[in-house]
Amino acid sequence: MTDSQQCMIGLVFYPGMTSLDIVGPQQVFSGLPGVQIHRIWKTLDPVKTDDGMMVLPDTTFENCPRLDVICIGGGIGQPAIEDDPEILAFLRTQGSTAKFITSVCGGSIFLAKAGLLNGYRAATHWGVRERLAALGVEVSTKRVEIDRNRITGGGVTAGIDFGLTIASILYGEEIAKMIQLLLEYNPAPPFDTGSPEKAGAELVAKALEIWQVMASPYLVAAN
Repeated sequence: MTDSQQCMIGLVFYPGMTSLDIVGPQQVFSGLPGVQIHRIWKTLDPVKTDDGMMVLPDTTFENCPRLDVICIGGGIGQPAIEDDPEILAFLRTQGSTAKFITSVCGGSIFLAKAGLLNGYRAATHWGVRERLAALGVEVSTKRVEIDRNRITGGGVTAGIDFGLTIASILYGEEIAKMIQLLLEYNPAPPFDTGSPEKAGAELVAKALEIWQVMASPYLVAAN
């Protein structure tokens, strides 16, 4: 894509989502030339994420233009809303024309339920790999999985890797590298427990217990 072409990127927000799933890629996309980013929800009312951040959408499902890239993330509150017919219909509509259909973390569950991952391989958060497989999707354990025009990121922090991958595809490797440098994205985590394979069964079990407790208020509200 050249500087003279405007790329329309749509980021779907919803109550109970994990902010970094989308804020990470958005930070990357904001450094691209000629990009118009749409922060999308049903209404323009503030959306509260699962960490308490308030996000103000600027585009609704109804007035959203045709997108080149459609992306949705996951979140603690996702199970309470992932079967929402309006969300799934919006994803199907945009997915029928978008150049790239994408997700970060558990957002792949939305894509699968919208029928947009049939016959595709996709990455997701480790905690929902079994759920994604049960929806008939071939599950990848990569940080970023590219299967034709479906590009999916793993859990939460993989959204930055995902964003840089999209940037490279759209505008070339050099621009993506410059954005990575400007963000000083040079991860050196203090612990080597960032995946279930490295964390071990005991820590994984404790993490899942905490996850379930955090998710329970969203499920109660949905019912």
